[in-house]
Amino acid sequence: MQTITLHSFDGGIHPQENKHQSTQTAIAQLPLPTQLIIPISQHIGAPADVTVSVGDSVLKGQQIAKPKGFISAAIHAPTSGKVVAIEKRELPHSSGLEGICIILDTDGKDQWLEEINNGSLAINEYLEADNELLINRIRDCGITGMGGAGFPTAVKMAVQNRTIDTLIINGAECEPYITSDDMLMRERALETLRGVQILLKLTSAKSCLIGIEDNKPEAIQAMEDALHKIHREHHIAVVKIPTKYPSGGEKQLIKILTGKEVPSAGIPADIGIVCQNVGTCEAVYHAVAEGKPLISRITTITGESIEQPQNVEVLIGTPVKDLLGYAGFKQEKSLFQKLLGSKSKTESKPRIIMGGPMMGFTLSSDELPILKSSNCILAPSQKELPANDLASACIRCGLCTEACPAELLPQQLYWFSKAGELDKAEQHNIADCIECGACSYVCPSQIPLVQYYRHTKGAIKDERAAQQKSDRSKIRFEARQARLDREAAEKEAKRQARAAAAEKAQAAKKAAAAEALSKQTTESAEGVDENTSTDAPAETKNPEPVDLEKLQKQLDAAQAGLKKSMDKVAELKASASEDGVENAPIENLDVFEKAVATRRDKVKLLALQIAEAKKLAPPVKKEVSREDIEKKLRAQQDRLAKTKERVDLAKEQGLDSLPALQKGLDKQMQKLKELEEELAQFDKAGA
Repeated sequence: MQTITLHSFDGGIHPQENKHQSTQTAIAQLPLPTQLIIPISQHIGAPADVTVSVGDSVLKGQQIAKPKGFISAAIHAPTSGKVVAIEKRELPHSSGLEGICIILDTDGKDQWLEEINNGSLAINEYLEADNELLINRIRDCGITGMGGAGFPTAVKMAVQNRTIDTLIINGAECEPYITSDDMLMRERALETLRGVQILLKLTSAKSCLIGIEDNKPEAIQAMEDALHKIHREHHIAVVKIPTKYPSGGEKQLIKILTGKEVPSAGIPADIGIVCQNVGTCEAVYHAVAEGKPLISRITTITGESIEQPQNVEVLIGTPVKDLLGYAGFKQEKSLFQKLLGSKSKTESKPRIIMGGPMMGFTLSSDELPILKSSNCILAPSQKELPANDLASACIRCGLCTEACPAELLPQQLYWFSKAGELDKAEQHNIADCIECGACSYVCPSQIPLVQYYRHTKGAIKDERAAQQKSDRSKIRFEARQARLDREAAEKEAKRQARAAAAEKAQAAKKAAAAEALSKQTTESAEGVDENTSTDAPAETKNPEPVDLEKLQKQLDAAQAGLKKSMDKVAELKASASEDGVENAPIENLDVFEKAVATRRDKVKLLALQIAEAKKLAPPVKKEVSREDIEKKLRAQQDRLAKTKERVDLAKEQGLDSLPALQKGLDKQMQKLKELEEELAQFDKAGA
């Protein structure tokens, strides 16, 4: 084992581990379920596009939903069978979300797709293969992160424009009860390391550090033994780190192994690091070397309500009840009292948790399916993991701040979340919260802090989505309006050109007629200047006057819109790194860039129209009568009276529009004053 200098992160806790219960037996294989429920969204990014129909028969490993867009992942049939429904179902999620699922009745044959079965999809000598070929295979096989939120692995490994110095493999598995990664490293260490080699090749990293907590000595030894079996030169080191929760957090593990800190709102690639889970490495190996997609995973089934705690390899989409039944679920032990609207009414309901006790969430039903990221099913007894009592008021003890590994201010974030102050929560970096639950664990008032933070994050996301939708609608409207204005301007330009041509032709005819008449008159009349009639200018009709003031206002508005669109494009490009991917398309960027081009064309067209209008503008100003001025004065007085009524009403009702109305009233009063002065000057000139 290589010795490196370890570092520490702030905060952290040491909860009871409870890992030994599920590591007493080898990884088991769950019998084939009768039905699978396969969500098309099991990953970060866009849901996959369904490629099968109800009634289709599918084979094991066959793609049944393809990636949609850059950040997405394919979905494959975990076994052979028949698609009986494609419908919305409840998903395993803390918020009880729904999503499209493919319902597959298994046929019991477990028949592989022929291309996978005969090995034709395997990439031989994969360490010498082209990187693009490897990444495409990982994408085609639907590999996602198996230790966190399920980020598509192919996207994460597309780091051509970044220099990666270190590849970190996360084998810490710090959360209590969960041992799926521990057992994977014990029993499948060589396959895991083969996957590490592939990722090391893709990143071109100089070194690879595999971080494993020191409470997993068997896994550490197995990985060390497997490392000696790799004969080619490598830069892989197994590193034993102290047991501390949450050392398995991505940013925390980076800090422990390298001493570097990922910047706020940044990603590890920003500091030359890529992180992957050990389970993901094993899945990458099978995808590349055997052509097998991600259709199963190792899941820990544990808790005092389970008769035989263990780790089981389970097909993706398997209902949780099948896993519980296999491990011997004792429902009577898992019952807990749930309040029904008032303290006087309760019901007994079994509690099943997906994930661990710190970051997991209670399932509403055991009919929900296992996902690619489902690393644990926990069925605790009431004594083992008591349900939270009603929270009491915050006593400002500061324990949450001491425990926070992200160096945030949980107490302040709690106040902002409770008050719905989303802007302040963002300013205090709520996006950097990893939802590890350390703050809730140490809170003496038993406040469910993480639930508040999750709700606030969701509200911020919804608010941004609504703003983006509004911006897109505005851009579409303005683009349409610009198109209509451009078409109208083009029609007007053509009309004026036709009118000018007609006037020129008419003038030419008049000139020709005058010249002919002049010749006749010269021959018969005496003392008449022969150049009199021919030199007379032809009468021409002035083109229709153009409202220069209106055109100037349109130009000012177009220039303001152009600047706003250009600022938005710059803002989107500056914040692109928040998506966590260097080469990912920036959402809505093409829309705003088209708006910039459209508005730039409109500005040029309006400037040209103003220049032409100034050339054609009549030199003599139209004479204004006293009646015209009085008419304008009366109209302005009427408008002023109506505006005063609206201002008074806004003051009474305390409307937000009062400042704008008051500003309009001031302008109208100024206009009235100007008209009164104009009338007085007219009378003075007439006297």
